Amino acid sequence: MKKTLIIAGLMAFFCHQSFAAESTVSSPDGKLVVTVSDSDGTPSYSVQYNGNDYLVDSPLGLVTDLGDYSKDLTLKATKINQVSDSYSLPNLKFSNIEYNANQGVFTFADARGRDIYDVVFNVSNNDIAFKYVMAKQNKLCCVIYEEKTGFRFVDGTTTFLCPQMRPKTGFARTAPSYETGYTLDAPMGDNANGLGYTFPCLFKNQDKGWVLLCETGVSSAYCGSRLAGGNGSLYTIAFPLADEFNGIGSVTPGINVPGETPWRTITVGETLEPIVETTVMWDVVEPLYEPSKEYVYGKSVWSWIIRMDASCNFDEQKEYIDFAAEIGYEYILIDALWDSNIGYEKMEELVKYADSKGVGVFLWYNSNGYWNDAPQGPRNKLHTSIARHKEMKWLKKVGVKGMKIDFIGSDKQQTMQLYEDILCDANEYGLMVVFHGCTLPRGWERMYPNFASSEAVLASENLSFGQGACDNESFNATIHPFIRNAVAGMEFGGSALNKRYSKGNDRGTYRRTSDVYALATAVLFQSPIQNFAIAPNNLTDAPAWAMDFMKEVPTTWDDLVFIDGYPGKYVILARKSAGKWYVTGINAQKETLKIKTTLPMLESGSYVTQYSDDESLNGSVERVKINRKQEITWTIPYNGAQLLVTE
Repeated sequence: MKKTLIIAGLMAFFCHQSFAAESTVSSPDGKLVVTVSDSDGTPSYSVQYNGNDYLVDSPLGLVTDLGDYSKDLTLKATKINQVSDSYSLPNLKFSNIEYNANQGVFTFADARGRDIYDVVFNVSNNDIAFKYVMAKQNKLCCVIYEEKTGFRFVDGTTTFLCPQMRPKTGFARTAPSYETGYTLDAPMGDNANGLGYTFPCLFKNQDKGWVLLCETGVSSAYCGSRLAGGNGSLYTIAFPLADEFNGIGSVTPGINVPGETPWRTITVGETLEPIVETTVMWDVVEPLYEPSKEYVYGKSVWSWIIRMDASCNFDEQKEYIDFAAEIGYEYILIDALWDSNIGYEKMEELVKYADSKGVGVFLWYNSNGYWNDAPQGPRNKLHTSIARHKEMKWLKKVGVKGMKIDFIGSDKQQTMQLYEDILCDANEYGLMVVFHGCTLPRGWERMYPNFASSEAVLASENLSFGQGACDNESFNATIHPFIRNAVAGMEFGGSALNKRYSKGNDRGTYRRTSDVYALATAVLFQSPIQNFAIAPNNLTDAPAWAMDFMKEVPTTWDDLVFIDGYPGKYVILARKSAGKWYVTGINAQKETLKIKTTLPMLESGSYVTQYSDDESLNGSVERVKINRKQEITWTIPYNGAQLLVTE
């Protein structure tokens, strides 16, 4: 890992405000331009791409216990730097990433000429990351009551947003758990019943392009934020709601002085390609600690999604361990209630058996303490440092590889401290962590080396809970690559090959999507740990070609290319792993998708294995030769898919 910071220029404005009305910083290719201003003493910025406005007159500023730093300020100085970084991680969209940006450090001062804060903008090609850096003052700490940080879109912009959940609602008062659906192509001006929206947030600038908003670098040093609307074209940063985390903890963050806020990110593109392929959430953060070991990612079997709570017993989990060993999976996830249905002593026996089969074990945990009423056990094992260390010491001794931790619904700074403490303590014992019923990870794959993935989406469990989720499965799947999965790994837990969500494959909700669709989403959804919904019965009742694919599909990737798509309609993208390309497409439109695309990553004259559906969603497999123009015709029925794999 190498990072350089080169001073490229300095423009200082130490006199009257009229000398420093505005200043700019541009991306290396010159297309993305951020203009920062102090008009009327109010800090603001605007964003242009290729000469078109995307954000206009967007406010900046902090209201703190030290003063209101959103008004009566002067842009005192601008410093332009060049930033470059290269890093390699196996758990992202790309295994090797090069980051190059121009950095504008905009210093704002009060009426006495005293430095208040820098607003730092890193501008790369298609991506902006910005944060506040508070200057040294006569106090050593600061409470931030409000951020004025806003995003004012041009008229005619439409929204693709997920409403924030109301705290103390949902199952056992576990909300918010980031498990709500999206409203697509909606006009601006709503505020989701006064609660705002969950990051990330996608906007369409008429026919000019797209904007994706998010944040990164959120740790115990700040709270997580949401996006508040309801004021026409202006959306603003909002802090957590008071009732989150059972009403415990402050909604306002505190920082050291000098100190800084997390990065807010803006990805801009004339097409959806930069949105899908962005890496800005990892580009601007650093690891917070060293890994205690080399963590190994991979595929996992998981009984709960098909067989539910009743499957959490010794015999059925042993059956799934044998299943994992037979198909070559690295892990098994044993879900809720193992502490009561199997017990600690028998679990030691089960983990030992799994190890003898070459299968690692992840165990589910309830995060509780005192922040919700979820009754599933194990409970009260992770809520304090003493409890965590005792439990994790046992997990290490037994040989457990990781934990799935559920029910942490809040973005308060106190909750972020809990996330960080769990991750840091788990690393001491060589444990990976998957979060469920949780907040959006914000740069965590790079910040916390043992962080594996998070749910934070309306995920596969809902396919078991209600037919409505099954009916809308493909619609939701075509959203995630553009929004949720664009900014972080997404542990969806899908790719079911059962026709129905039940042990006998003969009752429960009906799967509306095809077998090829199940394979396609194994590629479409990016997560280095994948808890797939396949079941032992699929060895005999699912197509052999489907199971053969699920045995071999990777969970870590080297490259990503977005090809085509539109949120809620269809998506086609390609991922590369170990020299093989996997090109996947799914369709959520009622009519059959018929489209021709060029695939330059596929060599003309080479052969690929093509999985495709007919109009009745019957899947088939054939060997297809790539033509000299490297073109493929996609014919994908509603709820179906098409998938290409290079030889």
